[in-house]
Parts: sequence; structure tokens; C-alpha cells
Amino acid sequence: MATRSRRTERREEPLSRDRIVEAAIGILDTAGESGLTFRALAGRLATGPGAIYWHVTGKDELLHAATDAVVTATMTVGAAGSTPQETIRVLALGVFDAIDAHPWIGTQLARVPSQSPMLRVFEHLGRQVQALGVPHHARFTAASALLNYILGVGGQNAANARVVQPDTDRSEFLRRTAAAWADLDADEYAFTRDVADQLRDHDDRTEFLAGIDLILAGITAGL
Repeated sequence: MATRSRRTERREEPLSRDRIVEAAIGILDTAGESGLTFRALAGRLATGPGAIYWHVTGKDELLHAATDAVVTATMTVGAAGSTPQETIRVLALGVFDAIDAHPWIGTQLARVPSQSPMLRVFEHLGRQVQALGVPHHARFTAASALLNYILGVGGQNAANARVVQPDTDRSEFLRRTAAAWADLDADEYAFTRDVADQLRDHDDRTEFLAGIDLILAGITAGL
């Protein structure tokens, strides 16, 4: 009886685009893009697929809306008095963490670069590049370098996380991987063997920000 009551309450909640997008994000996080079907969405929302189609025309629109919702949440305004470099670091880490929490985001952002979620990130990066005083002719290259690094490293980090079994401790996984690197052929993989210990002890977010700092150092070197 209690279950029936809860279902009735859910049906009485007004169905909105925001509720649909929120439910879609939940399915994408747990089942991936292949698991996002209107049937699964209807089941989660306790409604019929026809009611959902009233708010979104299809899966592509839904994926776009879900991506935009997650990306918009990362567009935090830097603290008062923050430098452009600090603001870029905050923005970059926000996108990195979003891709880590929602691995499907990286694929969606790269799929259609001209769509608004990608442009939103590019715009925020570009404004800070402009604030750094980068000459007009170099701004596109500078903002693109930052954007491509953020999406590339964020996507790779999310892919690496999916390789690790849910019950596997991350530090143990890194220890084993580092040990495997250290056992590689000394001539063919001299560099990889040399940095194996750094792989074992590194922190993904710290390494990511270190890369951002390298790019920013290059951008500002000639200013």
C-alpha cells in the first residue's frame, strides 16, 4: 500500500523539462548513453513516453540538455579579486570534476563542438585569456589549447576510472600499474620506466592543475 502511495505521489508531481533532464542525468550516470531510453526514463518518472515527448523531441535533444545542465553548474564565478589564472584554474577543475563524476559528458562535449555546452566553456576560458592581455591574434590559439587540454585529460581520466573495478582500491591499482611500468623493456621504454614511481604516487587533480599551469606559463611568457 505504501509503495502504491509513493507511486501516486510521484505521478502527481508536475512533469517538467527540468525534471526530465535531472532524471536523464541519473540514468546516464548509472547506465551510460546506451541505457538512456525513453522507456527507462518513463519508468523512472512514473509517466508515459508520450508525456516526455511533449517536453523534448528526442534523445539527441535530451543529451544536449543534460550536458548543458551539468556544464552550466560548473561555470562558477571566481572570488572577488581573483586573477585570470586563478579563475581559469577554478573553471578547469570544475569541468574536470564534472567529467569525472559524469563520464559521458566528455563524449558529448566533443561530439558537436559548435553546440552551446562546448561554447559555454570556450567563452569563459576566452574571457580570461583576454583578461590576461593576450594579443588578439593569439587568443583563439590560447583558449583552444586550454579547452583541448581540459577535455582531453578529463576524458582520459574518466576512461581510466572505468577500467578500474569498483571494488579495487585506486592506490593499489596505481601501485600495480607502476610496477608493470618498471618491468618494461629498459631500451624500448626507458622514459616510462624512469617515471613509474611518479605514477604510483601522483594525484590526478594535482597533475591536471600542474598541466594547466604549464599552459598558462606558456601563454603569458611573451606578454
